Amino acid sequence: MAARVGVDKWLFFTTLLLVVVGLVMVFSASAVVAQERYSSPYAFVGRQAGWAFAGVLAMLLLMNIDSSVYKSTRFIYPALCVTTVLLVAVFFFPGSHNTHRWIRFGGLFTFQPSEIAKPVAVLFLAWFLHTRLDAIRDWKHTLLKASIMPVVFMLLIVKQPDLGTALVILGVTGLMLVLAGMEWKYLLMGLAATLPPLAALLLLVSWRLKRVLVFLHPDSDPQGAGFHINQSLIAVGAGGLAGRGYMEGMQKLFFLPEASTDFIFANIAEELGFIGSILIVLLFAAFGARGLRAAFRSQDPFARLVAFGITVTILLQAFFNISVVLSLVPTKGIPLPLISSGGTSVFVTLASIGILLNITRKAE
Repeated sequence: MAARVGVDKWLFFTTLLLVVVGLVMVFSASAVVAQERYSSPYAFVGRQAGWAFAGVLAMLLLMNIDSSVYKSTRFIYPALCVTTVLLVAVFFFPGSHNTHRWIRFGGLFTFQPSEIAKPVAVLFLAWFLHTRLDAIRDWKHTLLKASIMPVVFMLLIVKQPDLGTALVILGVTGLMLVLAGMEWKYLLMGLAATLPPLAALLLLVSWRLKRVLVFLHPDSDPQGAGFHINQSLIAVGAGGLAGRGYMEGMQKLFFLPEASTDFIFANIAEELGFIGSILIVLLFAAFGARGLRAAFRSQDPFARLVAFGITVTILLQAFFNISVVLSLVPTKGIPLPLISSGGTSVFVTLASIGILLNITRKAE
């Protein structure tokens, strides 16, 4: 079979469609709040559009840069150092809502380093593993060393605290190691080793414990820890089959917290109903199918691992976000890729997809 001469058009246009849907729904979810806070209904969507435009430019640039440039230590080592420094630097900036996740550049814009940590972890793992596939059974010199930087990233991100993003990196790391040929017993051992600290993070931190208890008993604290998820479920239930109609949602009117960010899928469900929600899920399914297709058709082990890692990162984020909205997992703050309001998230995701699209050029 001949190699491709162009990028995967299905993947490219699915990405653009998700971005457009995101901008349309961010405007719907944020217009009233933006008018109240900033005297303009376009305050949030305008900023999101700016980041999305910059992200599309980055995607177009990176999809024309051969992915082999990321194999070099001249790229990997500086990327690891810069990411680590940024993850530490957030603790020296003023926090917001008892978290330290953003680097703030005056009143101009904010930047979230944990978003960079996800693609950098993928590129590091692909670089480290692609020449060690024959030694993947060596847990001491391959598996352990491969896990060091992702674990460092996760520890710094958990400290912010941002457990959701850390879990995404954990999941991607485990799946990339399995793709590289790691035996399942090591994956199970890793999961077993992760359970005690994860249980401690959930049960020994009071606000996380409340979220877990509310997840188990949604009606136990409807005005406190359960407020987010109860308002989310009301929005989802109110949408029915076809929804209330675009811009007609009620929960976003100061009832549903984070309606344009972490809980934007609830607003989609309320306004576009079950049909609109399923279409969003199908778009992510189509994106995943094309991304994984590129991964498994790549002859270069490095490209295969990168394509797989980027695709799985986006799919895991979408899975966690939608699961939170539907109360399938305890509440955690994680955006819906390409759709939720959040400048760093949409920019970094689009840039990552640019790397993925370049890989599709050579996928047979």
